[in-house]
Amino acid sequence: MGAVDSVVIESPIPAFEVPATTLPRYMRALARERGEQLAIVEGPTGRRLTYAQLDQQIGRIAAGLVSCGFGSGDTLLMVAPNSPEWTIVALGALAAGGIMSGADPASSVSDLAHQMGDCGARFVFTTDCLREKVCEAATAVGGATLVVLGELDGRDIGYHSLLASVDPESPTAEDPDALAALPYSSGTTGLPKGVRLSHRAILSNLLQFSVHLREPDVKQSAFRLVFLPMFHISGFFTALLSLVEGRTIVTMPRFEPESFLQALQDFRITHLTLVPSLVHFLLHHPLVARYDLSSLRRVGCGAAPLGKTQEQEAGKRLGCTVTQSYGMTEAAGVITTNRPGRERPGSGGELVPGTQARVIDPVTLADVPRGTPGEIWFRGPQAFLGYHNKPEETAATITSDGWVRTGDIGYFDLEGYLYVTDRLKELIKVKGFQVAPAELEALLCSHPQVVDAAVIGRADERCGEVPVAYVVPRGALDTLILMDWLAQRVPEYKRLGDVVACDAIPKTPAGKLLRRELRLIDARRAAGEVERR
Repeated sequence: MGAVDSVVIESPIPAFEVPATTLPRYMRALARERGEQLAIVEGPTGRRLTYAQLDQQIGRIAAGLVSCGFGSGDTLLMVAPNSPEWTIVALGALAAGGIMSGADPASSVSDLAHQMGDCGARFVFTTDCLREKVCEAATAVGGATLVVLGELDGRDIGYHSLLASVDPESPTAEDPDALAALPYSSGTTGLPKGVRLSHRAILSNLLQFSVHLREPDVKQSAFRLVFLPMFHISGFFTALLSLVEGRTIVTMPRFEPESFLQALQDFRITHLTLVPSLVHFLLHHPLVARYDLSSLRRVGCGAAPLGKTQEQEAGKRLGCTVTQSYGMTEAAGVITTNRPGRERPGSGGELVPGTQARVIDPVTLADVPRGTPGEIWFRGPQAFLGYHNKPEETAATITSDGWVRTGDIGYFDLEGYLYVTDRLKELIKVKGFQVAPAELEALLCSHPQVVDAAVIGRADERCGEVPVAYVVPRGALDTLILMDWLAQRVPEYKRLGDVVACDAIPKTPAGKLLRRELRLIDARRAAGEVERR
């Protein structure tokens, strides 16, 4: 299973040396250089923080946490919507020598308790609105110290009391290979797993992406809207990347169509990171025409493949560059992206500096030629350390020579551009042929009567499986006509066996499709049909 040198794909940009330091030390040094430059704006209120204030508040939170018993190697769990305080507390915990992990604020008590117990969180940052749920979850696993943003009832530590700390900052270890973050993977194919990311991995990926994506207009004022959830690697990476690059981030607690569009207009947002469903929203929703989005310069899309047609049409409608990137939590964010001036529609772009890739036949484990789909493997300084408390899963994902098996199917063309076609475990097997759901989804989403679509395999005695589409229609939709429309565009084995209209497609907060939930829905629907007979 050793590498075949002739088929290892290299980044077109040479590797560079990443500073041997921790993430908060690097970020704070940049902040001190920028002084009164605007760093963060809270979208709903317009409250502003300069880079100097960001540095000062990270230091105060770090000192306050230490004075309350938070020590080196302790874990702080973040259970809160996006806000300026999210970034400050996360970096403050790291500056205090600890580890940060993020959880979905919409999680159930049992899910929160599971993550608290699994990551060993001794401290939890949350808001007054979420305090009771978090307290119940903490009690279930033996308790934790709550740091609350908002009104208090006397039982917990107030965020502002930490900010008012006058204690000196304690010296902390400066090991770049120490564990820094423990984000939990989205759980699209199973229970979420804690992904162990070192300071070096996160900082490497931030700098890899920044160098790869360096824009000629970087010195112009730039505002990036951060509404993808920071508890997920996509939202946290986006916020940190903007601060590394000296941009201003505008935080939003969640996506709501009108407030999202209003923020794009009012704050003259220049840079935006989206998931495919929100590209579709900007492309098709009638609300979009009511707002001035002319400030947009670059829109990036990730989390799942976006069809080439949708990418190009979105660029035309928005009047800006729309591109794709490919990454995963296990890469601290990004593996490939499209460089300014070298964009290739429909692709995930080229490898970021210092990163190698291979494409492997999942059955034979042999390297395949350029242009041939297989499982994507990568290797680089941004690679994760392993899954938390899961040695078997770690061994199955990271090879002995450091390659990370992504579980994604795709190929590199002769010029080094990556095209992701699907998840390895999500391929549908029809009469021995493999059908990639993402290909059918991209076609379906190009239909004028389809807002969103997801394709799964349904067991079939004759074919093994057949593709079944769940679609969110725009107005009236004749499913038989849609099936015929798709049948004219694909080979026979890729034709749909059924189309089901629905109100929404189940997805994670970061926009990844939850196919396993859709399969459960489909199974329950089939069981109900049997009962009615």
